[in-house]
Formats: sequence, structure tokens, C-alpha cells
Amino acid sequence: MPLDPSQNSGLPDLLAKVRACAICEGLPLGPKPILQAGSKARILIAGQAPGKKAHERGIPFDDASGDRLRQWLGVDRDTFYDTEKIAVLPMGFCFPGTSKNGDLPPRAECAPAWRDKLLAKLESVDLTIVIGQYAQDWHLGDRRSKSLTETVANWRAFWPEVLPLPHPSPRNQRWFKQNPFFEEEILPELQGRVGELIG
Repeated sequence: MPLDPSQNSGLPDLLAKVRACAICEGLPLGPKPILQAGSKARILIAGQAPGKKAHERGIPFDDASGDRLRQWLGVDRDTFYDTEKIAVLPMGFCFPGTSKNGDLPPRAECAPAWRDKLLAKLESVDLTIVIGQYAQDWHLGDRRSKSLTETVANWRAFWPEVLPLPHPSPRNQRWFKQNPFFEEEILPELQGRVGELIG
């Protein structure tokens, strides 16, 4: 029985299919999948969903959250956007819209349609950075704690292959102040590990 060609396609072909995806209906700004990946990437950033600025510019984390994330990683923009060093696969690839409390959750259709197929192509990843509740639900499953804060505080249970993080959004400034262990304990370890993998 011949193999299904879609099961044997390379990463570039798969990325082309994802970028042409329009399975979500009713998106406020329409479908525009935003992600980056290369077969040699050793770091995977698993986030939530692109924000409005990322949607407008067509670039993941091209906003204040991205600036903070790059500071956390200890990398410049050129390094961050090098697809052979860092892959960025949010749980939802399109901007989901906003509510009074901020951006809406990632659309539920996206991850089941594409995530396993993409992750299977990223065979060089040594560190997965899992940002926010929805990404932690998918990547950590029953290993996560009851709250995001508890999961992040328990980071050593996943290290050095996986690191759960809060979202780097400016909206989380209060969380950063209330949890100084994050900056004092986790960020130096993260930056050291990133340097080892892509330095």
C-alpha cells in the first residue's frame, strides 16, 4: 500500500500548508498563520497565539512581549528570527481577536490539525520553552501544577529539556514583581542553556 504523500513531506512543504490554512472561521482579521521553524532549530518556543501587532507585521513576537522574551533568552533579534536556531510554534497560529481582558485564547481547531505533524519534523529541538497556560496544558499535560505560578515555580522538574514560563506580556508586570524567584533563579539558567544550544 503506497504511503500517503502528506505523511512523507518535508518541513518546508508542511510549513507551506500551514501558512495556507484557513480552518478557523470568523477570525476578526481573517486567517494569517504566523510561525517559524527550521529543521536544525534546537530551541522551540511554544506560545499562545499571535497578537494584533504580530498579525499586522506577519512576524511572531514582534512587539513588547517579544522584546521581553528576547531579554529573557539573552538573544538579539537576528538570533531570535534565525529559523535554524529557534522555532516559534504558538498553540494557535492566527490572531484570535480580543476581549475586555486582552487577547482571546488560541483557537481550538489549530493544535489538533497541525501541532503533532510539525513537532515530528523538529527533530533537533533540545529545549522547549512553554509559555502560558494553554501551551503548558498541551506540552505538560498531567505534569503541570494547579496554577501557572506553581508550574513555573516547579521548573526544575522539567529542566533542562522543557521550561514553563509566564507570558512576557507587559500585562504580567505585577506577576513578575510578586515572583522574584523567576528573575533570580530561572533567567540565569535559561540564558546559560540558550547560550549552550545556539552560541
